[in-house]
Amino acid sequence: MGIKNRVALITGSASGMGKQTALRMAEQGAKIVINDVVAEKVEETVEEFNKAGFEVLGQVADICNKEAVEKMVKTAVDTFGGIDILVNNAGLEKAGLLRKLSEADWDITINVNLKGAFLCSQAVHSSMIEKKHGRIINIASRAWLGGPGQAPYSSAKAGMVGLTRTLGIELGRKGITANCIAPGLIHTPMWDEAPEKLKKTLLAKQPTGTLGEVDDIANAVMFFADDDTDFITGQVLYICGGRSLYAG
Repeated sequence: MGIKNRVALITGSASGMGKQTALRMAEQGAKIVINDVVAEKVEETVEEFNKAGFEVLGQVADICNKEAVEKMVKTAVDTFGGIDILVNNAGLEKAGLLRKLSEADWDITINVNLKGAFLCSQAVHSSMIEKKHGRIINIASRAWLGGPGQAPYSSAKAGMVGLTRTLGIELGRKGITANCIAPGLIHTPMWDEAPEKLKKTLLAKQPTGTLGEVDDIANAVMFFADDDTDFITGQVLYICGGRSLYAG
């Protein structure tokens, strides 16, 4: 059945994987809520989508702030009549060995990746309950399995997996599914800026020896968002070229 006429809120969707996911959803007839903390990026993305003829709403909001999240969701519901799909995509990583990490590094990583997903899921809950239909899709990471220098990030992403499983249990009888995507190495601007030595080291650990593309993530989101995937919930899907087959 697809996602035509569904309303999708995608956090961190003014660039990267989030933007590509938003674009793919818009092409399939969904109404899109673009979210980011950088107003200029939101404006540019909304203008781009408008020119393409898509139904889109831009929302500048810090997903770590409960009041800002609730305001964003209310505006989306007032504009489009509800929210059917939530993609908790926004995230960041503060990396470093345990002894070198600061409390601030821990706090911002946990807040953006995990608290933000919790607040957004909580905020859309009523709209989905009312419709007896909903898709919550959390973008975690293969790193939830653990990795050197990733204490805050691995912890936050492991928390997203736990949140996903819990939502799957709590909301299953209400017509709402919750699933999780765990990307590995994806070709983004961040990858392009990485040192060549680091790229070589990371790719050497890939069973496929290759990078994923942002469309690989968008494809997975589209699968979980589809109206017909109502018997899949609480699951983790790795999009990582086999990197999840071993930790480290």
